[in-house]
Amino acid sequence: MLITTIVGVAFAIVLVAPPAGASSATVGNDISYPQCGMRLPAGHAFGVVGVNGGRSFTKNPCLARQLAWAKRGSTSYGPAFYANTGNPGPAYTSVWPYGQTWPRTCRASNPNSSSCAYDYGWNSAKHSFRTAVRAIQKLDDVSRQNAVWRAGGVRWWLDVETMNSWQTLLDGYGPTSQSKLNDTAALLGAVDALHDSGAWRVGIYSTSFQWKQITGGSTYTKWYFTSNAVWLAGYEGTEDALDGCSDASFTGGRVLMTQYLHKGFDADVRCQ
Repeated sequence: MLITTIVGVAFAIVLVAPPAGASSATVGNDISYPQCGMRLPAGHAFGVVGVNGGRSFTKNPCLARQLAWAKRGSTSYGPAFYANTGNPGPAYTSVWPYGQTWPRTCRASNPNSSSCAYDYGWNSAKHSFRTAVRAIQKLDDVSRQNAVWRAGGVRWWLDVETMNSWQTLLDGYGPTSQSKLNDTAALLGAVDALHDSGAWRVGIYSTSFQWKQITGGSTYTKWYFTSNAVWLAGYEGTEDALDGCSDASFTGGRVLMTQYLHKGFDADVRCQ
């Protein structure tokens, strides 16, 4: 066990050998707020850090320290961020964009439109990007402009899971065509917001099942996400995750990573 102090805070790192059957140059880990204060894995080829506290418009309190872990251990690829997503609609959130006129118009007379959902997704991703920028400033002691450049230069992932709030899954909305269109619009807004912030490598983390549950699949998403890489979850070991690199993509974009559980942490295979 190695004890390291970063930004004045001591925490432990567990030295874990790469899983059998996988190259250390292709296996990484992802962590977020549930791992605050935990002994973190080492020997990872890359690290992905969640910027939120499990849902949109929240912050991971350990983000700067976890980013330091990701930067120090990333031997083959730079660190990356992931952001939580959702679309609770006007009935389940206090930050719905009533009256917002840009990037789309959310009319107070029609608050549950796809335009309003797009603005919600946009605002959520902008919040996540700003959170990452502040963590970079804190860790690296750089200007905001420099931190924006650094945050935009790494890969971003949008976490799309049924455990978050989506209109298709919430009482009062239900799995209607409109709710699926709205959930798709919220994700489009999030992708566009990250691009607008300077992050051009934006991928989507999910499973085919969850993606279809939330968006309705290609009937509603059409070609909108085919340029977005995919990070597939739900594998049962290294070999299974390696095989998963050839699985079908739910967006039509390239499968870039697969995820499985290893010694209590999420482990990730970067597909070649």
